[in-house]
Amino acid sequence: MSKKSTYLEVLGSLSYSQTQKETIAANAAAEAMKNSKRSHRSQYTFAKVASVAACLLCLLTVTAEAAGIHTPVSRWLAPIFGNRTAQTEVIDSIGVPLDASDTDNGITIKAEAIIGDAYNTAVLFSITRDDGQPILPEEVTVNQLMLGGWGSISTQEGGSHGTSRFLDSDPGDNTIQYLMVRSYEMPMTKEPVVVQFSDLKYQDVEAEEIKVLYEGNWRFRFEMDYEDSSVILGSGETFQDNGMEFTIKEVRVSPIAIRISYEVDSEAQWSNAPSGRLPEEDRRQHERYMENVSIQLMKTDGTVIDMTNSGGSIQPGNGITYCTKGDVLPEIIPMEELDRIIVGDIEYTIP
Repeated sequence: MSKKSTYLEVLGSLSYSQTQKETIAANAAAEAMKNSKRSHRSQYTFAKVASVAACLLCLLTVTAEAAGIHTPVSRWLAPIFGNRTAQTEVIDSIGVPLDASDTDNGITIKAEAIIGDAYNTAVLFSITRDDGQPILPEEVTVNQLMLGGWGSISTQEGGSHGTSRFLDSDPGDNTIQYLMVRSYEMPMTKEPVVVQFSDLKYQDVEAEEIKVLYEGNWRFRFEMDYEDSSVILGSGETFQDNGMEFTIKEVRVSPIAIRISYEVDSEAQWSNAPSGRLPEEDRRQHERYMENVSIQLMKTDGTVIDMTNSGGSIQPGNGITYCTKGDVLPEIIPMEELDRIIVGDIEYTIP
């Protein structure tokens, strides 16, 4: 095996391009050949080559860090939103790595990556036990976990809806992941945002109670500075449903989410029932103004993604009702793979 091949094998585990690896290996091997002419001792030659390669790697690493090169966002988000090449390219182009964390009681929660568009975000956090021991007992799974605190973004105005879930990319190690997905009524800003959590708990099925796994309070902030790749469609188109007229104000489609805003020519009437179970009349109002509005996202390969059950908001006033409806997609879909979106009976071609 040649010296160049040896160093290519060593460099294989590093996050550099193949061209960079070959350049480093070739330079190191060339330096080794110079030194081998001066000495016939193989140990000396190998040590010299290793020294040169280490220096070259050190220089490349420092240069990369100075240039702001980070681990690709797809390392974190591709297992969740899709790891096809077309998907990882989108993730790396519009996603942003994060580096914000807080530690309490031997547990560190860190924001690792974010992706989103103007109204939607998905943030992945890691939760790590700092002593290196497995973070979950054998009898506890991620499906039993819950994280206290409001865990939302404090600087965003208006309401929001979304989901959160735990993942475990490497069972048995000292880290788990927490994905927080949110859709907002108001457009996102690039202001620093604050997230806070408390007490990692789990549902003890046998005891039928919630128990604290790790006590703590974690609070930190980061910037929502990612690229919005949405396309905007629609303006004034109407359709009829259940005797009401719906007027499209805006349709937004991005590789990560959809959002529809529309007006209805009648005002939703809510009951004065106290908080708690949704009264039947209010349920019917929600159905008429929100649930009955179908949304079908069509891919170029013929696949249909039904987004009709997306969440949203209903705001009645002055004889009309303004509504928004949308959600984060189940996977990243490159724009070139999207064909059209159908809202009610109105069809929009996605450019």
